[in-house]
Amino acid sequence: MKIVQFLINDDRVRVGVLDGENVIDLNASDDTIPPSLVEFLAEGDALDRIQKVVSNPGKLHRLAEVQLLPPITRPDKVLGVALNYKEACDRGNIPYPAEPIVFSKFASTIIGPYDVVKKPLASEAVDWEVELVVVIGKKAQNVRAENALDYVFGYTATQDLTAKDWITRNGGQMLLCKNMDNFCPLGPCVITKDEIPDPHNIRVKTWVNGVLKQDGNTVEMVHRIHRIIEYLSRAMTLLPGDIICTGTPSGVGATQYPPQYLQKGDLLESEVEKIGRMANRIV
Repeated sequence: MKIVQFLINDDRVRVGVLDGENVIDLNASDDTIPPSLVEFLAEGDALDRIQKVVSNPGKLHRLAEVQLLPPITRPDKVLGVALNYKEACDRGNIPYPAEPIVFSKFASTIIGPYDVVKKPLASEAVDWEVELVVVIGKKAQNVRAENALDYVFGYTATQDLTAKDWITRNGGQMLLCKNMDNFCPLGPCVITKDEIPDPHNIRVKTWVNGVLKQDGNTVEMVHRIHRIIEYLSRAMTLLPGDIICTGTPSGVGATQYPPQYLQKGDLLESEVEKIGRMANRIV
C-alpha cells in the first residue's frame, strides 16, 4: 500500500491510501485515525487499521483534486548516512567507511513532493542527492541486524539537498549544510515494506531540467539497511515515524565537470522505484 498525507477543500490534514487515480480517505472512514502518519504509527496498530479500511473503502477523492503533502511530518528524528554508495566513493577515490557516517536533519526542513524549494541566500552551491528513505514503524532499541527489518514500516524518497559550499565551514561539521530551509523534499508516499521485499535492489534517479543526473541502484550501498538500523539503535532509541535517509549514488552536482548546482528556475525531479516521482521547482 502507498500511504499519503493530503489536503482537500479545507486545511485539515488527512491520511490516505493511493488507489489508482483515487485516494482512500482513512480519516473519513474511521474518525479515530489521527490525521498524522507519525501519530498513527505511534499507536502501534496502524497497518491493521489501514487494511481494514482498504478492504471496505468509504470516502474516495480523485488524486488530481487533492494536494499531496509530505507523507511524514514532524518525526522525532531525521537521520542520514553519508558516503554510502560504492560507486560514488570509487569515483571520488574515497575508502568505503568502516562504519556508517551519520548526520541529522531537522524536521523543519521537510517539504512536500511538489513544493517549491526556496534557494537560500546563504549558499551558491545547493546540490541534489536523491535517496531511499526508511520509515521506522515501532520502537527500536539495541536491535540485531538479522531482525532489523521487523522494525521498518515502509519506505519513501527524498532529496537530501546540501549546501556544498558550507561543508568546509564551521570546522567541517555537517549541520548547517544539511539543514537550510526546504532541504528535505519528501514523498510522494510511504510504501509499506511488503511492497519492497528487497530494498537493496531499487533504482534511484535525479533529473535537472529533464536531464538525467543520477541513475543508481541501492545494491551499491556500503552499509545495508539492516546494518544501519542496528548501528543507530545501539546509540539511540528509534521511534515510530523516524526516518533514515540511506545515502545517494554518484552523479551529484559537485562531481560534474565543471561543478553544477541548482539555480533559480530549475526543475528538480527525483524518483525512487516503486515509490514514485517528486518534482520541485527552485525559486
